[in-house]
Amino acid sequence: MLWFLPGGESGAGIAGYAMRHPIFNLLARWAVLALGVTLATKLVSGISCDDTATLITVVVVLSLFNAVLKPVLLFFTLPFILLTMGLGVLVINALLFLWAGRLVEGFHVAGFWPALWGAIIVSLTNMVGSAFFRGAPRPPRPPPAPPAARGGGDVIDI
Repeated sequence: MLWFLPGGESGAGIAGYAMRHPIFNLLARWAVLALGVTLATKLVSGISCDDTATLITVVVVLSLFNAVLKPVLLFFTLPFILLTMGLGVLVINALLFLWAGRLVEGFHVAGFWPALWGAIIVSLTNMVGSAFFRGAPRPPRPPPAPPAARGGGDVIDI
């Protein structure tokens, strides 16, 4: 390993440095989301996307929905989500997918059921992609050193 590359002697190298960079993380997440939306358009008959520019717009809109609207919707529908044992999250994802279809010109979602299947496909793609880009876990930190004893041993002062 060359000493002037990021990562130096630690063995992380340029790839390890890039994987931790926030811009790389964002681009990787967008690429996985684009793959999921593309798979949804190919596998679900009620979903279609006109061109690549529309796909990029859909990815940006879904990213904004997931960052802004989804936490608010999860908070307000928490009793419903708990009552359905988590299946309510699929409904929220389907609604966000359906809203993206209504908002972006050239991205067509026929109704709720195609949106639900598209949301499931995108969720599975994101789950697999996240596992792929996560990488190896960081090693645990060593335990802290014990405090230095005063004097010759344990003494109880009364």
